[in-house]
Amino acid sequence: MKKRPHIVIFNPDQFRADALGHLGNPASITPHLDEICKKEGVSFRNAYCQNPVCTPSRCSFMSGWYPHVRGHRTMYHMMQEDEPVLLKTLKEEGYFVWWGGKNDLVPGQHSLVPYCHVKHKPQRPLRPDLHQVKGWRGAKEGDNYYSFYAGKLDTGEEEVYYDSDWDTILAAIDVIQNPPEDQPLCIYLPLSYPHPPYGVEDPWYGMIDRSLVPDRIPISSWENKPSILKGIYQRQNLQNWTEERWQELRATYLGMCARVDHQFGLIVEALKGANIYEDTAIFVFSDHGDFTGDYGLVEKTQNTFEDVLTNVPFIIKPPSWIEVQPHISDALVELIDFPATVEELTGIKPKHTHFGRSLIPLLEGKTKIHRDAVFCEGGRLHGEIHCMELDSSSSENPEGLYWPRVNLQRSEGPEHTKAVMIRTEDYKYVKRLYEKDEFYDLSNDPQELHNRIDDPAMEKIIFSLKERLLQFYLETGDVVPHQTDKR
Repeated sequence: MKKRPHIVIFNPDQFRADALGHLGNPASITPHLDEICKKEGVSFRNAYCQNPVCTPSRCSFMSGWYPHVRGHRTMYHMMQEDEPVLLKTLKEEGYFVWWGGKNDLVPGQHSLVPYCHVKHKPQRPLRPDLHQVKGWRGAKEGDNYYSFYAGKLDTGEEEVYYDSDWDTILAAIDVIQNPPEDQPLCIYLPLSYPHPPYGVEDPWYGMIDRSLVPDRIPISSWENKPSILKGIYQRQNLQNWTEERWQELRATYLGMCARVDHQFGLIVEALKGANIYEDTAIFVFSDHGDFTGDYGLVEKTQNTFEDVLTNVPFIIKPPSWIEVQPHISDALVELIDFPATVEELTGIKPKHTHFGRSLIPLLEGKTKIHRDAVFCEGGRLHGEIHCMELDSSSSENPEGLYWPRVNLQRSEGPEHTKAVMIRTEDYKYVKRLYEKDEFYDLSNDPQELHNRIDDPAMEKIIFSLKERLLQFYLETGDVVPHQTDKR
């Protein structure tokens, strides 16, 4: 290793993999992200998160642990002071760590000093957060109240809708242009977009050709599907939406993705302008996906594992001394492979056991196979009241934007059951504690519409996936500290 690279972690929230132009969406406008895998990096078509909501996923990709290793499977159980976080490791190893954007990783009652040198705070007023204003939702009894659809945003007299993402991007550019001396730089950019509410300003709002937006994944019956999906579907009250309205919502989401792509382009431009682009490793990935109208739903769930929620963008541009073979990889990879890749690039030896695997061999084209299966997990046991996310303002209050889902998580029925997914190239099996398991033949049913768990013809395959799931838990069920105790 000649030297340690600068690191940019570009981390949009709730960005589906199929919202990228180079992965086949004809309506997507993501030229800057598309360019990377053509010239300088690799895009992983089959990258999967380890939990389908924000905090558990972030805890996982910053530690290399699956959520079950230490119980990080709710929005209110974050990384504790004795637990490994990649940002903290990089700071301890001499990196200047600059953190802009959202948290969802470190508990609010703890200091961020161990994790970064700077946690950016806006220096000027921001436009209203759509989570805090309600006018766009309409009447409580209307069919837009839980849709998350806001549409075109008014910028007032400004060129852009100046929110936390814009503030974070511009501040990061300033750091790139004025870096600290004699320290490698790590910039962590956990953006809010394209997390709903679905709203964006022009030119990105009007940029998407509505006629090219892919059709939604339909749902004809909730039989043999997770009960929480049916419950959310009934509560969100979107059953009478026309396809034109759904198309508009999906186009707005893609407009949000296009804005994220533009902001990524600004970061790349700044790195090049500062003459450090060649020496920088860039990681682009999202924490999880979004329904965006598929199955008649919006937002996400905490314990279902449809590809629209679990399959995320993952793009890596390594520093120039890695002989990358630019391409789109079909290898199965997980977000926990992110810290392992950083460790190999930087020469950092981890001081804890984790389960990520470096992606450098895939970047270099030395192999096409990485994992035989990927995993995702969520939900809770009956009686785990502390895992119901009662802290959420939407838990009891029907005016809460997330009430259709979060209120269901209070149920001691099957809705919030603990569950785990194993997905291979061709099949997906989901073990659910309190209701019927799921099995999908993805080669013939990529939209996951037909649960074939009771099909005798699939018994051998299902059994093999159960065996692989048992192996997974045996391999990853605990971590022993590297430092031994005196006795």
